[in-house]
Amino acid sequence: MIALSLAEIAEVVGGQTHDIPDPSVQVTAPVVRDSREVQPGSLFAAFVGERVDGHDFAAQVVEAGAVAVLASRPVGVPAIVVEDVQSALGALARHVVRRLGATLVALTGSAGKTSTKDLIAQVLQRKAPTVFTPGSLNNEIGLPLTALSATEETRFLVLEMGARGIGHIRYLADLTPPKIGLVLNVGTAHIGEFGGREQIAQAKGELVESLPEDGAAILNADDPLVRAMASRTKAKVLFFGEADEADVRAENVRLTDTGQPAFRLHTPSGASDVTMRLYGEHHVSNALAAAAVAHELGMSAEEIATALSEAGSLSRWRMEVTERPDGVTIVNDAYNANPESMRAALRALAAMGNGRRTWAVLGKMAELGDEALAEHDAVGRLAVRLNVGKLVAVGGREASWLQLGAYNEGSWGEESVHVSDAQAAVDLLRSELRPGDVVLVKASRSVGLESVAQALLETGAEGEVAAR
Repeated sequence: MIALSLAEIAEVVGGQTHDIPDPSVQVTAPVVRDSREVQPGSLFAAFVGERVDGHDFAAQVVEAGAVAVLASRPVGVPAIVVEDVQSALGALARHVVRRLGATLVALTGSAGKTSTKDLIAQVLQRKAPTVFTPGSLNNEIGLPLTALSATEETRFLVLEMGARGIGHIRYLADLTPPKIGLVLNVGTAHIGEFGGREQIAQAKGELVESLPEDGAAILNADDPLVRAMASRTKAKVLFFGEADEADVRAENVRLTDTGQPAFRLHTPSGASDVTMRLYGEHHVSNALAAAAVAHELGMSAEEIATALSEAGSLSRWRMEVTERPDGVTIVNDAYNANPESMRAALRALAAMGNGRRTWAVLGKMAELGDEALAEHDAVGRLAVRLNVGKLVAVGGREASWLQLGAYNEGSWGEESVHVSDAQAAVDLLRSELRPGDVVLVKASRSVGLESVAQALLETGAEGEVAAR
């Protein structure tokens, strides 16, 4: 964080100082909400959660080096007391971003946000110091915390923005006003909360509405609902995609024998070849989005292609590919799931199979509302159409819909099985996996299927496991 005195922070957030002997003392380290992340010079934001009250850790964090606590009540140690900690955090982030002078890039979409954000960050880091959202901390708390981790040296700030309703992205964009806004796609993630894809498009489009006239809207030419957002901004519009009219586009898209995408990247400044380290054809669209942002910020096609070809996965449990010593490959994509990402992961699995036996260990997709039955059924059917060797559906009602879709699509009824929980899936796979098999593990975060991937890796760990 840029250095700010406690007195200045109190003024910015409209707070009162308590138990602070010297208000000129500066916060010089990141603002944190987790007591375990405190560094000397930090400001600790005390949130009251369902199970834990951050105020209870006030003395501990000060002893660990925090200069003060941002709190909603006095805590007996140096504190800036405010009416609402979340609002104060947002006000502080807005103040710091305005002082930074960095170019702020914001992105949103129904699927692929985190992977694309990681790609953008790795490309822009080649050009100048870049700070970006860690993992998926893309809400009204995670976003300002990321912004507050920027320093005087930061030139690019890449922020992922999530939404669960109309107005959420408008609020986030007000806290951290972007110069470049990227919308990836409009899918069915959280459709149960929004009510329909048109409502999702309305919410995602709030990002381009927030852009200044001298900014740039980066839009997916292959998604009609995103393409239509061009009319909702006064900023310059740059399209990416595989469509011929896209400003940044891919030609000759193919997958390598190991399931990694390769293509010819075209930008207004030239063309260059890309072969990615990531797995699955869906990453082509993510890469084009990152390339469009980088082009807008002055990078050449050759620079962008080199960076994309060398970029890896920075966030856990997203197409995390590991090969066991016995030759079994585990694809841990268990961080989250929606219909679009499920289909993409299954296609990646089919490509990675390349003559090997494939397994799809899948659980429910949450927050689909009235579409839940149809979407789970469709994913089960797709697994069979892609010739996945066996679908293992894990869990309750939604998993049974996955299995039933596969059963109805299949020829012999042997293409799928339904098991009650993660341990049952582990037991099944331990008894049936053979060297050379490829196993995809994917479900919504609440299912916790990463435990299946971890158990399978431990099962095969006769020596050091080699991650690819």
